[in-house]
Amino acid sequence: MNKRNDIRNIAIIAHVDHGKTTLVDQLLKQSGTFRTNEHVEDRVMDSNDLERERGITILAKNTAIQYKDTKINIMDTPGHADFGGEVERILKMVDGVLLVVDAYEGCMPQTRFVLKKALEQNLTPIVVVNKIDRDFARPEEVVDEVLELFIELDANDDQLEFPVIYASGINGTASKEPTHQDENMEVLYETILEHIPAPVENRDEPLQFQVSLLDYDKYVGRVGVGRIFRGTIKVGQQVALMKQDGHVKQFRVTKLFGFFGLKRVEIDEAYTGDIVAISGMEDINVGETLCPVDHQEPLPMVKIDEPTLQMTFLVNNSPFAGREGKFVTARKIEERLKTQLETDVSLRVEDTDSPDAWVVSGRGELHLSILIENMRREGFELQVSKPKVIVKEIDGTLCEPIERVQIDTPEEYTGSIIESLGTRKGTMLDMINNGKGQVRLIFNVPARGLIGYTTEFMSITRGYGILNHTFDTYEPMASGQIGGRRQGVLVSMEGGKATAYGIMHIEDRGTIFVEPGTEIYEGMIVGEHTRENDLAVNITKTKHATNVRSANKDQTSVIKRPRIMSLEESLEYLNDDELCEVTPESIRLRKTILNKNEREKVAKKKKFA
Repeated sequence: MNKRNDIRNIAIIAHVDHGKTTLVDQLLKQSGTFRTNEHVEDRVMDSNDLERERGITILAKNTAIQYKDTKINIMDTPGHADFGGEVERILKMVDGVLLVVDAYEGCMPQTRFVLKKALEQNLTPIVVVNKIDRDFARPEEVVDEVLELFIELDANDDQLEFPVIYASGINGTASKEPTHQDENMEVLYETILEHIPAPVENRDEPLQFQVSLLDYDKYVGRVGVGRIFRGTIKVGQQVALMKQDGHVKQFRVTKLFGFFGLKRVEIDEAYTGDIVAISGMEDINVGETLCPVDHQEPLPMVKIDEPTLQMTFLVNNSPFAGREGKFVTARKIEERLKTQLETDVSLRVEDTDSPDAWVVSGRGELHLSILIENMRREGFELQVSKPKVIVKEIDGTLCEPIERVQIDTPEEYTGSIIESLGTRKGTMLDMINNGKGQVRLIFNVPARGLIGYTTEFMSITRGYGILNHTFDTYEPMASGQIGGRRQGVLVSMEGGKATAYGIMHIEDRGTIFVEPGTEIYEGMIVGEHTRENDLAVNITKTKHATNVRSANKDQTSVIKRPRIMSLEESLEYLNDDELCEVTPESIRLRKTILNKNEREKVAKKKKFA
């Protein structure tokens, strides 16, 4: 069988923060893809502001480099399990993977998650032990861990014969030996050419092109990115689109883009093995196949991971609505959510009985919080409810998502962690003590037990613990209440500005969330109560001026620093009767019912219902 030796298609897979985006930077720079005078930022593949700030890859991206006579298409994939839908589809487009593993941390939950997907697709792996320059790097042990993971995931004999490259992405060096580094990454390019299979050369056969990713361009509309598995495609060609529901639609290819470096380049035709972007059809979706009109033969559909978590998005109706955002109406929010659906195939948006509320389902808290964060940066105001897991009925039994949790922690905190996850219906699968005071714990925990757990975990381990989790399976619902917040909240009973005097008076009742001078409305949550019940407080109280001189007048009062929560922490913190108000400038927690008397009436009704 003839091969197309001038091209290779690979994906880079890894756990979050193991350095794959930095590695791609170096491969781009050293291949001569950029002009010598071209300014190139670090982590050039992370183009989105949020990706740069958090140091994570959210959207899968493709780039291409020219090495000698071969074009290497590189797909950079997200490492977070929340974006697993992206990973799975990218792996359909490639013939091999670079599995990047940190030389100190070794195999992590997402390493397992992405590798499992790659082995299921029968892809050829190359293992890159990255960050070899780190203190306490343990490359030989890490390679053993990787081998064990391959065996555990039922890799075949060919896959177990993987080559290993030891690299330092940040220094742009690599070698086949852990003890020294060559001065560049030549050895990695050569290993890719040698080990990753070239695509089959069948450009004379009828066309098969499958859409794996969607993009959106305001000039040309929806763009389908995918791989040509067979045949040739040309601009102006009339093609048949084999839809998910079995329908066939015909359209003309108006534009065809290839990739070089980070740029999309307009091309006239492309052949088998090429990864290209196609425009001309608004109604194109992931998994659909393009064929010639007279030879309709679709490829198998791509399975898309189902959402596991949902939240209600609402129009902001707080007393401060419309003060800080540009887009505040139901129509604008709905339009924005529909735009997100154009490119995010793991997202679902459903209407509710109210025209001002939508149920938005995603792959996890990170997936949804990144959508919310992007919206607030674009000038939207909205409110969101507490995240809830999506339960499914399987063979007549109600089942819930179970997460595989991996924790790395100093030894002294293991008892408290095991106890805390026990109350959240967690089952311990393994406990590995590496003898250096660090312990690795592996659990299966219902996903609803992990909502809000991060904050508790950080306080148990004093910030020294590392917690990672990935979706594992669906299992019958565990009975009873799991997780959730134990403490009640301090709720403002007045509107106005928070004062130092008001804060001082309620400090001993709990932890305060706001600073003096913050604008407050009735029903806004201003702190956490030390007890389990909610407490209405007056944080706007001012000191009455009198003409009597106070004996302790000259003593200055010092108030504690407030606890300021990020968006993720705020979402995790919510209870069922609370909302998070998100605007471009503020994140506020509030009760759904703002008035104290009305809240009490509803609580009484519930009690006697």
